[in-house]
Amino acid sequence: MIPVFPDTKVALKGKKGLIVGIANDQSIAWGCARAFRALGAELAVTYLNDRAKKHVEPLAQALEAPIFMPLDVMVEGQTETVFERIAKEWGQLDFLLHSIAFSPKEALHGRVVDVGRDGFLKTMDVSCWSFLRMAHLAEPLMKNGGTMFTMTYYGSQMVVENYNIMGVAKAALEAAVRYAAAELGPKGIRVHAISPGPLATRAASGIPEFDELMDKAQSKAPARSLVSVDDVGNATAFLALDGARLITGGVLYIDGGYHIID
Repeated sequence: MIPVFPDTKVALKGKKGLIVGIANDQSIAWGCARAFRALGAELAVTYLNDRAKKHVEPLAQALEAPIFMPLDVMVEGQTETVFERIAKEWGQLDFLLHSIAFSPKEALHGRVVDVGRDGFLKTMDVSCWSFLRMAHLAEPLMKNGGTMFTMTYYGSQMVVENYNIMGVAKAALEAAVRYAAAELGPKGIRVHAISPGPLATRAASGIPEFDELMDKAQSKAPARSLVSVDDVGNATAFLALDGARLITGGVLYIDGGYHIID
């Protein structure tokens, strides 16, 4: 019998997770990593490049991460190298957090119907396909089941001004989550898309008029509040618990209820 309310300090003790997407202490991935660690999980942390390393390394140290590696999914072989090290040092993986997205400026700032092929492919490569690639590599390491997470946004379902081609990529990502959940479910692997409300992250800074979007979300959300990275982290960590073992394949909105308002 699984306890409904496990000891929160050890609920994930013995579990090992990979965190991809921490850029700084405002990152959604950082909020999630802190929540996982607070529940006792051991974490592997990646950083994008040498420029990002100085911002991420102190956070990885605070998490006591034994594995700290570069990962740019557009660099051939780096993704595989990370999973090879996890396989060698841990021999298992219990959860994966994919919190990365990218679109070239000229693709993101223009109309969807005007997006060039290269911009479209780069957007889909980083924002969607990289999650499927990580899922493929994580599957054999999740020998006793596990959980995979990726980050999406309301603009996948509704047209959000200035979200543009990223909305198309997130719609594809959510479809990928459903199919992956169906394929991996028999192995006890759950797959989730997490959909936070607008957050002032580094990634969001590339979206035009983002401050206006945040103001709108705060004024219209039933909770009349913006979410924080810790709000997202706490809800995400819950889904990694054994008590959530029958939840999979869906989108969890953490947005103060904004997505239900016209």
